[in-house]
Amino acid sequence: MAGLEPVVAVALVLLGLAAGVGITAVGPGGVLITVGLFAFTDLTPAQVAGTAIVTNVATGLAGTAVYTRSGQLRDPATRRTAVLLAAGAVAGTPLGVAANGLVEGRVFGMLLGAFVALTAALVLWRRPAAAPNGGPDGAPAPAATGIGVPTAVAVGTGVAAVGAMFGVGGPLLSVPLLVALGTPVLAALAAAQAQSVVIAGIGTAGYVAAGAVDWRLAALMGVPELAGVLAGWMIARAVPAAALKATLVVCLLVLAPYVALHG
Repeated sequence: MAGLEPVVAVALVLLGLAAGVGITAVGPGGVLITVGLFAFTDLTPAQVAGTAIVTNVATGLAGTAVYTRSGQLRDPATRRTAVLLAAGAVAGTPLGVAANGLVEGRVFGMLLGAFVALTAALVLWRRPAAAPNGGPDGAPAPAATGIGVPTAVAVGTGVAAVGAMFGVGGPLLSVPLLVALGTPVLAALAAAQAQSVVIAGIGTAGYVAAGAVDWRLAALMGVPELAGVLAGWMIARAVPAAALKATLVVCLLVLAPYVALHG
């Protein structure tokens, strides 16, 4: 990080903050860490993913703790899904780390740009809102329905491979996939948070072993990201969800072509 321009440092801090807000206010905000590192630094693809994935360790642990405290991860079916996703992540994460090492900067940028555009599409994917008591109109939240073992492991493996390659957490892809497979939203979010800890932990170990983590940049973006997680939790209760989604979608759609052409 030596010689980092002040304006670049500020941009990275702001993107870290925005990523944290996006994680708790909308969902898939963590991709902004990868985007910022790739667009505004001279890190290699491996260093971008390795540095970004380090920041997911703390956010994954925080998310897991929150969903354990609120009860979702105490539900047997949700715990089962989380364990199966994590098992898949044990296999998929090293594959993603290895795949990252096979792409050069330009190809990585094109793939990341496509991934950012996909993220915008996922944000636009409308999901049923839960009322404060858990279900629509205050009805009890639906019980988590377990998905098949092969399906859950396959989702865990695929999501982990993609997440580790780009240095992003699992919820971005796991949540919409699980919801599409019939899992209630809160149960999907809880299981995906637990999976993200495995992805971040194994991914960090892999990239550290390769010497591909810039710890100072990880701290520069990771600390405001954690602050943003708390801010996003509060913002989500004060700002209409539609406005939050629209803001993130616009940002992602603006960044996607820039990142794709940056490499």
